[in-house]
Amino acid sequence: MTSENRPRPRGIQHIGVTVPDLEAATTFLVEGLGAKVSYDGLTPQDDPREGPEVERQLGLPDGAAIRRQRFVVIGGGPGLELFEITGEQRAAAGLADLGLNHISLYCDDIEGCRDRLVAAGGEPLSEIHENSRYEDTEGTGSVYVRAPWGMLIELQTIPGGHYYPQDSQAPVWMPRPAHES
Repeated sequence: MTSENRPRPRGIQHIGVTVPDLEAATTFLVEGLGAKVSYDGLTPQDDPREGPEVERQLGLPDGAAIRRQRFVVIGGGPGLELFEITGEQRAAAGLADLGLNHISLYCDDIEGCRDRLVAAGGEPLSEIHENSRYEDTEGTGSVYVRAPWGMLIELQTIPGGHYYPQDSQAPVWMPRPAHES
């Protein structure tokens, strides 16, 4: 069987985010980004997910315990699965760190979205600036905002859409405007 014939995923369903305080993070995401809570997978009334088998299955360090777990949705696209975990932890990744380092959210009104996120406790790293090649059509902009727990959130607007090199294999997925959903 060639790689072309092998099963493929449909797309990104969710992104996992570990936070120090699930309620504070939820408040930040709701107030700052209009997030909506889908469900709590693990509540304070539930026993934590912990122990050698959970550590093995999820790659957690010895002694770590998942205390809370919540799924939230921000507009259209993948959701965020929030985890509150006790035990050994490291600071949030930055853009130069290997692995996942930020989420990017499309905004029709980037200044309004930035201001809302800042009012909720986010810290912009700069002013709104131009996007990179293939995203630099008329009216584009981008700004990174640091969440209270250190995670990077990119706000981006590309009203003129992307353009593509001749050897592009697929267009970039973009959320549809709310009035088209």
